Amino acid sequence: MRGKVFCIGVGPGDPELMTLKAVRLIKEKDIILLPGKEPKDTIAYRIAVQSVPELEDKELVAIDMPMTKDQEILKEAHRKGAELIESYLDKGRDACFLTIGDPTIYCTFTYLQTILNKDGYETEFISGITSFCAAAARLNIPIAEWEEPIHILPAAHNLGNELEYEGNYVIMKTGSHMGEVKDMIRSSGREARMVMNCGMKDERVYSSTDEIPDDSGYFSLIIAK
Repeated sequence: MRGKVFCIGVGPGDPELMTLKAVRLIKEKDIILLPGKEPKDTIAYRIAVQSVPELEDKELVAIDMPMTKDQEILKEAHRKGAELIESYLDKGRDACFLTIGDPTIYCTFTYLQTILNKDGYETEFISGITSFCAAAARLNIPIAEWEEPIHILPAAHNLGNELEYEGNYVIMKTGSHMGEVKDMIRSSGREARMVMNCGMKDERVYSSTDEIPDDSGYFSLIIAK
């Protein structure tokens, strides 16, 4: 019998936002996969270990996922990662891949999942609280009301575009492009609020577009209404 991979969302940063199902599965499984070169340095590990201290005694496996747009480098990394995971599954051992937020939203595991499923291995997503829902709760605002639509954008891939559709926007992955993102928001006539590092010790909250610094960190999430 081959093992199975559970891709578990550990939430945005606050360990108390981890689901009971996530905690149970992490406790039950011995193989814990983490996206990065050093498992204990990953954000997903640092979140989860606060709610599941048993993680320190698990077999932690690093799955290197380089931060690059070079498709050839990414393709090779995904293949190597999948092969490493398969080496454990072939021994009949289940594994948990930990990811921040929810595994269905811009999760690197989905690239591995495609390969694993094609190779005949079973995978399952375990939902976690998304960063934008946690950020809206932190801001104490609804993302949408009544008939308002919601648009979710990865900023780095939408620079220069207009926020042309009616409704409210969730803007993720702003990275080093915050100045351009703020220009997009202002030109649309919307007002933005932002949470950086939501639920983490260095969390920062900004209540207007003008307050948002241009040098915001990678985990900066904007809600523009």
